[in-house]
Amino acid sequence: MSPEAATTLPVTGTDTTKAGRAVTRARAARRRKLLIGGARVLLLVAVLGLWEALSRAAVIDPFNFSMPSKIWDQIWTWTTHGTALGSLGEQVWFTLHEALVGWIIGVIAGVVFGIALGRITFLADVLGPYIKVLNSIPRIVLAPIFVIWFGLGPASKVASAVVLVFFPVFFNAFQGAREVDRNLVANARILGASDRRVTLQVVIPSATSWIFTSLHVSFGFALIGAIVGEYIGATKGVGLLVAQSQGTFNAAGVYAAMVILAVVALLAEGLLTFAERRIFRWKPADSDS
Repeated sequence: MSPEAATTLPVTGTDTTKAGRAVTRARAARRRKLLIGGARVLLLVAVLGLWEALSRAAVIDPFNFSMPSKIWDQIWTWTTHGTALGSLGEQVWFTLHEALVGWIIGVIAGVVFGIALGRITFLADVLGPYIKVLNSIPRIVLAPIFVIWFGLGPASKVASAVVLVFFPVFFNAFQGAREVDRNLVANARILGASDRRVTLQVVIPSATSWIFTSLHVSFGFALIGAIVGEYIGATKGVGLLVAQSQGTFNAAGVYAAMVILAVVALLAEGLLTFAERRIFRWKPADSDS
């Protein structure tokens, strides 16, 4: 027998079966993805078409409910001719900047306090009741107070975003720190790791998936905080566009601003999902047995 023949491994029937199953699963996953995408598009088209038809037939009041075509016209007008406050891009960036700053501050504060209270039981026992009381306060009502404290500038909107972002991130980080495998912590201590090294190299990596789960929701909260703050009092921003549209009974303008915010939120969600997949590439993909 030649060396080449001796080192060549035969392809067994089991390997062929597994490869065939993998190909079948991949095809089924692609078909399901296309089916779901098509169903989503059809649902959206059906809802918008029905809305447009009912508005044109005066079954629903087009003045109060507007219609998709008018909403698109409003977005197009803002895009090409600008708004009463300036260009549409400037308003979107102003709101997005406030939301981003508030989101970053809220995430950092939530992670730090969540990990700290999750690791230090005494600190959690002391501060726990106060955090529960603060969490029970409807945080939207704090927006007028922030406007009084910080004025009509970006600071009041950032503060509104921070208080909305902090709590979901905090509770997830806290729970993530509490759910760390005790065997990992014990093994790290046996190897001589200090409390700081255990926190940085064991607890935080283990809580990362919990923290990322809260990030998807928290950015939407940051946008809400910025919009509410602008709606109450601001010099520019998408929230002010909503307030002005409401003041002039321009339902299309209100819906147009909502559509713009939805697009921004979806783009942010896509970026977070991409970052999460890149960070957690080491996780094995779910597969059927």
